Amino acid sequence: MAPVNDPHWIIHLPTTLTSVDEAAALAMALRRSLGHVLAIDFGETTLSEEDRQSTRTRVWCDAPLDCVGHHRRAAGRCRRPAGHGGGCAPTPE
Repeated sequence: MAPVNDPHWIIHLPTTLTSVDEAAALAMALRRSLGHVLAIDFGETTLSEEDRQSTRTRVWCDAPLDCVGHHRRAAGRCRRPAGHGGGCAPTPE
C-alpha cells in the first residue's frame, strides 16, 4: 500500500451510456465483478455528464457504519445507493 502522503490516481472511464441510471447500473456491475480488487475504492464512485464533469453524482452512500462487538472493530462502510431510505447497511439491499 502506498504511503498516505503519496498522491492517489483517479481513473475516468467514459462510456457511451446516455442516462445516469444506465451509468449507475454499469458502476454497480463493475463493483460486483471487480469488488475483490483492493486498489479500487468503489465507495467513492461518482458519475458526471461528459460536458459537466465538475458536477458529480455519488453512486453509493459510503458512510462509515457503527462499530460492532466488544472489540469496537470497524463494521465497514455503507454499500447502499446514495440517498437511500432507512439505515445504512454493509449490503446493497
